[in-house]
Amino acid sequence: MEITREDNTKYFHLAGIVPVAGQTLDFNQLWPDCMMPIAPDYTLIEAAVAECAWAGCDTIWIICNDDVGPLIKKKIGDFVGDPVWSYRKFDKFPEESKRQIPVYYVPIHPKDRDKRDCLAWSVLHGSLTAFKISDELSRWLIPNKYYVSFPYGYFPAWQLREHRKIISSSKNVYITSNGKSMKDNVYASFTFGKDEFVEFRKIIRTGTGRWRPGVDYKEYDALPIEERWSARFFELEQVFAPFVTEQAQEIPVETFYNIGSWQEYKFFMAENIDTNIKRPTKTILLNRTSNPIARNYLGGDEEEV
Repeated sequence: MEITREDNTKYFHLAGIVPVAGQTLDFNQLWPDCMMPIAPDYTLIEAAVAECAWAGCDTIWIICNDDVGPLIKKKIGDFVGDPVWSYRKFDKFPEESKRQIPVYYVPIHPKDRDKRDCLAWSVLHGSLTAFKISDELSRWLIPNKYYVSFPYGYFPAWQLREHRKIISSSKNVYITSNGKSMKDNVYASFTFGKDEFVEFRKIIRTGTGRWRPGVDYKEYDALPIEERWSARFFELEQVFAPFVTEQAQEIPVETFYNIGSWQEYKFFMAENIDTNIKRPTKTILLNRTSNPIARNYLGGDEEEV
């Protein structure tokens, strides 16, 4: 039997999707909602990126617009570390065994902003962008699965260590807490593929536009402002309803907190006031950037001119 790219796990590409762009929550702070602190020098967006690293993602795609992208990149950098490969003490060269996971920042397309840019659309747009860019480089780099890590849900991500093999497989997985998942409007992680993507996109496309459905635009029968572009307010349970849990692997986790509102954030902070949550600085969040190509060379030419 011929072994295809999908069957050969050696080339399996698990792309982590961290959706940030979407309708704002009720935190009403000067910084983005995803940068609410959960520990000293540790924010929700960093916890979501760390979860992708524990899940075994090969690349991480953060979907955020240009107004908050530089701030998020300042905290995370261009790559993070794989915690499984951080401490290989018995390797001949332990430092060379460490693996880096590249992080990419993807803005929402201008034509979709304020029209269908809900949090679920950030997931779909990020996965589509990851697919297109990878396909332009090589068909062997196309993601096989997409792991969605929401920056509004927190649990100790090291629990995913033992599930990395099933997460990086052709079978979908979904994280549950007390039996609830993203299909219950909880910001719990899950994986999906191209077939699920098509079904999710169909839900988004059912949203209203500017004109009343079934009426020619030349008649100028526009919908009331409050009824236009309804897809931007679609909830997770609505967009991800086609996800078939019976055909996926459930991963129950302990100590999960849904942080989608100020009340839930207060409950999380009160529950963890004595919990020793630390920023994984030495293993995952290295806060480093890649050196731009030919920066010194170009700088030298400018000085000579």
